[in-house]
Amino acid sequence: MTHTMRTHRTVRTAAGALAAAALLSLTACSGDDDAPASGSSSSADPSPGSDADAGSEGGSDSGPDLSGIPDVVAEVNGEEVTKDEFVPIYEATFQQASAQAQMGGQAPDEEALRKQAVDDLVDTELLAQEAESRGITVSDDAVDAELETLAEQNQMGSAEELLEAVEKQGLSQEQARAQVETQVMVEQLVADEDGPIEPSEKELRALYAQVKEQQAQSGQQGQSVPPFAQVRDQLEEQARTQQVGEVAGSMLEDLRKDADITINL
Repeated sequence: MTHTMRTHRTVRTAAGALAAAALLSLTACSGDDDAPASGSSSSADPSPGSDADAGSEGGSDSGPDLSGIPDVVAEVNGEEVTKDEFVPIYEATFQQASAQAQMGGQAPDEEALRKQAVDDLVDTELLAQEAESRGITVSDDAVDAELETLAEQNQMGSAEELLEAVEKQGLSQEQARAQVETQVMVEQLVADEDGPIEPSEKELRALYAQVKEQQAQSGQQGQSVPPFAQVRDQLEEQARTQQVGEVAGSMLEDLRKDADITINL
């Protein structure tokens, strides 16, 4: 079966972004032993925690202040981004910032985090609208295949095992699949815009050299980078992720110029 992007807009954005957090967090944890670099996710920002139910209307140490958030936080070319979509992402972002703040001793900047959350939702909606206008759809088979790839990257035996691990972090399998659908949609959109995403051997070698240099500069002399052949697949995934991010970012710049966007926060 094939889905249109509009059908699953709410799940794709709000719940999907939370699933991304869990999937990316899982990837980082399981790949520490041999990953060539820590920042290989398609999302440029670090992944937030997955317990998205900690928020309260008045705000507390365990969650952000949710008072005053309108039912419609933004409108993108006539499409509404709702409070129900916004809150889970905002809570997850707040949790990540709170964890970082505990190390630095500063409270999270809730105004900045709100802006980040709504901007992420607006960007996702813009890309989804562009994909829909180009007739790009994502099949269940494509989602299944990507889940299998993620499971392999996380050194798990199957997609089912990966989804069970995500569920233990508080997210449903539907949410995880929704995020993967978004990821595949963006990749298909980028391929339609810029051609196939196929990093060259030269690019992979350059990325490997960059990773080795970064590790040397970090002072982690006791942790040697594995041989190129051993981490080639990870390097290729990282290079693909970077290319997707660059092309999608460029597309968003153009889409925002022509878009009718209203932020109500």
